[in-house]
Parts: sequence; C-alpha cells; structure tokens
Amino acid sequence: MPGPLVLVPAPSRPAAVRARGHDHAVRLARRAAAVLRSQGVDAAVLAVLRVRGGVVDQAGLSAAERAANLAGAMRVPDHLTHLVTGRRLVLVDDVVTSGATLAEAARALRAAGAAQVTGAALVAATVRRHRSGTGGRDAAAGRLLPGRGGG
Repeated sequence: MPGPLVLVPAPSRPAAVRARGHDHAVRLARRAAAVLRSQGVDAAVLAVLRVRGGVVDQAGLSAAERAANLAGAMRVPDHLTHLVTGRRLVLVDDVVTSGATLAEAARALRAAGAAQVTGAALVAATVRRHRSGTGGRDAAAGRLLPGRGGG
C-alpha cells in the first residue's frame, strides 16, 4: 500500500467533546499510530470527519434508530477532501454497538473521494442480543447466550 496507513477517528459531537474535555477517538488514533510507528509501520492520523448538528446521543437507541440518527450526518469539509482522495483508510473508534457510526463514517469518506475504507480498529464491541421464541441469541454469531435460554 503506497503512503502511510491512514487512521481516521470517528467524529464526536462537539458538545460531547466539550463535556469530556477531549476527543477520545482522536486520542485512540494518535496512540495507535504512535505504536505502529514504533514498530516500523508508516502511520498517520487524519481527523477529517465532522458531524452535522441535530445528531442525538446514541445511548439507548436501537440499531435502526442509530442508523436513522446518523444517516447523512457525517462529512469531510471541502477544504479537507484532498487529504482523503485516493487513499486507503482505517476507521478508529472506541466501541461498536450497531455499526451505524462506522457505516456512516465510511460513506462520508467514500463521498469525499477515499479510494477505500479498508477496515476499522476498535477497542471494544457490544454483544447484540435479541429475544426469540427459543431464547436469546448472539445476533453476530448466531450462538445461544447463557442465561437466555441457551444454557
């Protein structure tokens, strides 16, 4: 792959960044890039994604509500599109719950001219569960969950 491995942090709402006092996804991406560089990998961080106003906190929303909340909500500002055009990128976030943030971020990067979003680096993932007549199931793997009718 020509050029550095480019890590793009998932954007946070400005109010959330102010409340925390920092942007956690940017911090994660910077740390990951530093570790990669210490291991000889050419890595860079581009914090180019922005979130439009009107997006609400995702906590407590269903997967469908999360997708609707973020539909079309991210963009790369015009003056930054040259940074992603033709590049292969990796998204960075703290946790994946429904995948709505990653899907919207990838859409926005492709719309800005990114050649490819090759993957995502995450610290954690939640287990998606739903009830069915046969008990709870891990929606991602289709396995029965302990305590939910699966043993």
